[in-house]
Amino acid sequence: MSEDIMAFERLRQLSEPDYLPALKMAFARRRPALGLGPNDPPPRILLLYGSLRKRSYSRLVVEESARLLQFFGCETRIFDPSDLPLPDQVEGDDHPAVAELRAHSLWSEGQIWCSPERHGQITGIMKAQIDHLPLAYKGMRPTQGRTLAVMQVSAGSQSFNSVNTLRILGRWMRMFTIPNQSSVAKAFAEFDDDGRMKPSSYYDRIVDVVEELVRFTVLLRPHADQLVDRYSERSEAGIPVDPSNDLSSIAIAPQTVRG
Repeated sequence: MSEDIMAFERLRQLSEPDYLPALKMAFARRRPALGLGPNDPPPRILLLYGSLRKRSYSRLVVEESARLLQFFGCETRIFDPSDLPLPDQVEGDDHPAVAELRAHSLWSEGQIWCSPERHGQITGIMKAQIDHLPLAYKGMRPTQGRTLAVMQVSAGSQSFNSVNTLRILGRWMRMFTIPNQSSVAKAFAEFDDDGRMKPSSYYDRIVDVVEELVRFTVLLRPHADQLVDRYSERSEAGIPVDPSNDLSSIAIAPQTVRG
């Protein structure tokens, strides 16, 4: 374990990271993003969940997703929000859990957000984590330009209220939210006594989502800086465009007509 990881206190340890009993190996691509962009270094994915219950199904979904991500060649971090204060509860956000969450977000290239649906919406735990991620932080942007996959679990029939809200939040945080998503209905019936997900169409959809997240993360990786380069921010910061680095000038330059 690297020294930077050892310095963090709020990362959940993933049990049995190489054990994927519900995955049909004959149909799994070990490198789903091959040919879309550079696979090295491994894509860095932060995973957030929205429940503090001892048997939290959103956490269990996140853990299954992390195992799949590692199988696909990614690095993962699962943030434990158990001692995260409410937004604005601590003056200046001066709390170690807030600082650590922001550090993990800055580290990430992509994220997975999974929330239970409670009273028809995401939980306060989920929203608090997102609210602690500012658009700008010490001259850096913890979420802008990162890919995002959204998931939810429900106690009853299948619903999409939480993933719809997470999509809105992802767009607000200037993240590239992938098209696919996961909604696990009656989540209590989808896991065994050891907290591992049973084979099902719900599990297959999670594989689809994780596979797609890896592809989009690798695909966008070489273009991340250009995709979030904004006129308004250049203007506010007083940073003029350097014509020698402005490739768009090539497309609009007048063409010489040769006889």
